[in-house]
Amino acid sequence: MATSCRNCPLRKLSLFAPMSDHEVDFMQGFKTGELQVDPGTTLMLEGSNSPQLYTVLDGMGLRYKTMASGDRQVLNIVLPGDFVGLQAGVMKEMQHSVEATTAMTLCVFDRKSLWALFRDQPERAFDLTWIAAVEEHFLGEVLALIGHMSGIERIARAFVRLHDRCMALGLVEGSEMPLPYRQQDLADALGLSLVHTNKTLKHLREMGVVSWRNGRLRFFDYDKLCEIADLDGARAPVTRPLI
Repeated sequence: MATSCRNCPLRKLSLFAPMSDHEVDFMQGFKTGELQVDPGTTLMLEGSNSPQLYTVLDGMGLRYKTMASGDRQVLNIVLPGDFVGLQAGVMKEMQHSVEATTAMTLCVFDRKSLWALFRDQPERAFDLTWIAAVEEHFLGEVLALIGHMSGIERIARAFVRLHDRCMALGLVEGSEMPLPYRQQDLADALGLSLVHTNKTLKHLREMGVVSWRNGRLRFFDYDKLCEIADLDGARAPVTRPLI
């Protein structure tokens, strides 16, 4: 049975901005159902014109582009609460692909109703614009990382950002969180070679800072990781909208 928007487990998290009863009722009407997919399922295909939009309710995935050589360039990681398919809704086709890394549950929306959201729910429309702006900011930060940070700084920054997102989502247990990806995915996302990534991860482990094994990321010294990443370890998470 599909999860009611009124009982959405994500809405209970302080990470997400509160919604009025009117907004919740609208989202319940906007939602057409739920989809459960297996690991490896392609949710959105680059160049496709999908009739559906999704919000991740549970599970993890990847956004990536396929290069002319056939290689895959990872753009970012998809986590619960992320909205998937906005490009197809606005630009008529996806400019990248989205794949499920784990089993995933997704709230499904009809893309044809997107314009009704802009017409009838300006607050929700602003939330979508906010989400798009944050994604643009994230990609800009990644470009800055690749252009101006060393390999160890890039990986440290990525791990801190992932830790903070997963902590806000309740996915961090003690000093560990799930990270069910390959080293190649991390290397692609950060513009590093697989060999350099492997050596850097080994160095961070030997420093007693962090360890990534068997799909689990374990933090031994979060403050030191923040220092390497040139981030303030005391910063507060930014409240974000939930579509």
